[in-house]
Amino acid sequence: MMAKKNWKVFPHKNKAFDYAGDKLAKAWPKLHAGDLEPYPDVKHVAALLKAHPKLGKDATVIANQLQDAWRDFHRGDFQQAYESGIALKALGASVAIKAAGIHASYLVDDEDAKTNRYEDLVRLADEAVSILPELANNHYRRAFAIGRLSQSISIAKALAQGLAGKVRESLDTTLKMAPKHAEALTAMGLYHAEIVNKVGGMLAKLTYGANAADSEKHLKAALKLTPQSPIAWIEYGNGLLLLHGDKREDDVAEAYDKAANSKPLDAMEALDANWAREQIE
Repeated sequence: MMAKKNWKVFPHKNKAFDYAGDKLAKAWPKLHAGDLEPYPDVKHVAALLKAHPKLGKDATVIANQLQDAWRDFHRGDFQQAYESGIALKALGASVAIKAAGIHASYLVDDEDAKTNRYEDLVRLADEAVSILPELANNHYRRAFAIGRLSQSISIAKALAQGLAGKVRESLDTTLKMAPKHAEALTAMGLYHAEIVNKVGGMLAKLTYGANAADSEKHLKAALKLTPQSPIAWIEYGNGLLLLHGDKREDDVAEAYDKAANSKPLDAMEALDANWAREQIE
């Protein structure tokens, strides 16, 4: 379990982020347009338990616990969402990794603590993939955790450790299983952009199969699927910055502006929009 002292409280409380009762199911398609997380109702959980009996017995209880964990996530109670997810083992890995990862990205200031957090999440994701490989988001969360770890230890070090290949493998698997997974498309666009930026176009293409054209293609595909998503606009701007530097600064500023002025649906989107706002102020 991660140290409690690292769990800084979400600073933008908003009653609109409280998806109590039936509100969660109604809002789910919009809340999860980016990651296509299946709604954890009894039917979904029962099917997983039938295929994997060791994960639990009572589908109704587990479904309710999973729904509550996601309510905690959307409200900004990231620690509670993480701990509830961990308690549900592989069934709760998706919400646990997303909660702890988003919290670390925005609310953990200590770089060593951040790196340790991502290392924990990579281990959790590896375990979830080994137990429930049929869930696309287990592969995506693995890519997310490894990608954040890569950024926290520098891309050069990450490339030396072979983390880029693991990210690509998990994103390829995610997109094979869920071609319209907007967050995975965004991540794939960033994968291409970061490698091109770090090693140059020629080496990026020959060694990693990465190139600028594919980067923009994936980033734009994500925007088309989720035009209201602040993170899709932020990462589009970040990708342009990595690929073109100051040459596309107007497009970068416009992307950040769209993110900053988006209406957040939950705590994560509020943190995304706030970050974008800080870039353009």
